[in-house]
Amino acid sequence: MSNWTPKTELGRKVVAGEITTIQEALATGLPLREPPIIDLLVPDMLEEVIDIHMVQRMSDSGRRVRFAVTTIVGNGNGVVGLGRVSGKLVRPTITKALDRAKLNIIEIRRGSGSWECSTAVPNSLPFEVSGRTGSTRVTIKPAPPGVGLVTNQVGQIMLKLAGVEDAWSFTKGQTQTIYNFANAMFKALEKTSTTKLLPGQDDFHNMIKGVKQE
Repeated sequence: MSNWTPKTELGRKVVAGEITTIQEALATGLPLREPPIIDLLVPDMLEEVIDIHMVQRMSDSGRRVRFAVTTIVGNGNGVVGLGRVSGKLVRPTITKALDRAKLNIIEIRRGSGSWECSTAVPNSLPFEVSGRTGSTRVTIKPAPPGVGLVTNQVGQIMLKLAGVEDAWSFTKGQTQTIYNFANAMFKALEKTSTTKLLPGQDDFHNMIKGVKQE
């Protein structure tokens, strides 16, 4: 990291100390094109490889084999990213997929949006959200404390890395494709942040956006 020379305006601002948090970086609106930016701003980032599968294609020169890798990164505190890359070798492709996930990082809103919830702790989502990729549609609903993450293994990994402790998820369509499911859930989580709220509505359901400050 000490040998990293930033090539983008955002990278130079991070190195200069003008930007010190991921919230500030995303708020600039500048494109995020260098993974070391995330390494500096989110040092506690966790990484998970959720899928590696072989893709074979026939060409004039014979059969070509490539590997498609899907990864998730997150700090367990309101920041999560998803990446998918294909390549000839597994290890370099995993590294590239993790870098892609870092460049796709988003902040999510969390809250206690379940009608059964009486706690002030933002343990879940503030409201129901849905996302779709191909024929796969994923809906995430807020849940009260103690329910846990009621979804499949991929969904549990993504929600945990995003900092969500309790939630229900429901799926429709073709859910066997891991990337389609993960991307649909990622799009749903993104809507927690992009949905426009009325003035003062942030106070409802104990909403917080991004990293929760202790």
